[in-house]
Amino acid sequence: MKRPKRLSATFVNTVNVPGRYGDGRGGHGLSLLVKPASAGGFAKSWAQRIRLDGKAANVGLGAYPVVTLARARQKALANARVVSEGRDPRDRASRAPNFEQAVEKVIEIHAENWKDGGKSAAQWRASLRDYAVPKIGRKRVDRISTKDVMEVLLPIWSAKRETARRVRQRIGAVMKWAVAQGYREDNPAGDAISAALPKNSVRRRHQQALPHAQVAKALGRVRASRAHRATVLAFEFLVLTACRSGEVRGAKWDEVDDANATWTVPPDRMKTKLEHRVPLSPRAVAILDEARGVADKSGLVFPSPTGRVLSDSTLSKLLRELGVGAVPHGFRSSFRDWAAEKTDVPREVCELALAHVNSDRVEAAYRRSDLFERRRELMDDWAAYVAGQREAD
Repeated sequence: MKRPKRLSATFVNTVNVPGRYGDGRGGHGLSLLVKPASAGGFAKSWAQRIRLDGKAANVGLGAYPVVTLARARQKALANARVVSEGRDPRDRASRAPNFEQAVEKVIEIHAENWKDGGKSAAQWRASLRDYAVPKIGRKRVDRISTKDVMEVLLPIWSAKRETARRVRQRIGAVMKWAVAQGYREDNPAGDAISAALPKNSVRRRHQQALPHAQVAKALGRVRASRAHRATVLAFEFLVLTACRSGEVRGAKWDEVDDANATWTVPPDRMKTKLEHRVPLSPRAVAILDEARGVADKSGLVFPSPTGRVLSDSTLSKLLRELGVGAVPHGFRSSFRDWAAEKTDVPREVCELALAHVNSDRVEAAYRRSDLFERRRELMDDWAAYVAGQREAD
């Protein structure tokens, strides 16, 4: 890509070659920094080269597109005026919040888009309070280094890998906010830290699951328990539909098409953010008929005793108390193992039944069908298999 003598809005928007691109003579030292982003594509940010007492220094002006070219030029001009008066424009950084304050600002920005009633905010605060705040909570965001982030992550990187991964991700989100605000130029929890952290030699622990031949026995234990009726029905519905806990617990009657034995989960309750049609086996339909006996005015298919959505810990706690040896999510694995071992159903049908996104972008682009009728046969066979195992017991 040809390097322009002076930046333009079009060039800034389309440039896809890493490097530093100056705004030319009269640009007051303004430049655009283009770097590869860890999630793909490119990250772009603004910097300004100034001279103070004969020494060169860089001033971060924020990230593009939050800070446009026009806005970056305004900031660069304002800084140049400050320098001409013998002052340091970086003194603004003294107003930068500390890490703990920045966390609250980032949570405030994202809270409205989190769908779980504040759970994400609580999880953010808890993980950062326990691991990051004791070490960097009082540090200004412009003074946090990769070394500081390493000191947070190293003690838990091997023993609590998943927790450490989430802490790193959340620190990174706070640092990206600081870049966008012009408090710093880089993300100290970004790509640079990956090479410094130990490689993962610990095998990832999967969700506890049962062999598919034991699913019927687990269902029997739950049905024989003294748990709240809606909880029992929700669990069996979860097993027979191979859906995630949150999708089932939030199910509403207006999502159910009785005439076509179909349940449609809306995008906002799906991990993929895509609508998911679920074919209902005869036994799943019978569960819904039973659920109507405990229906209330909430519109929920499986309401809690208080008329609210069942807690995400309700099903897990029940299984733990009954000694089932699995978590709700693990029954998706039981279903998938059964489909692989006991059927000749194509892989793509099984994956669509689990609402997994096709990782092959080319294949996904050409697939327009959700193979609904094939999936209906599969779910009917799964329900029949579970029922047969229960009769065998």
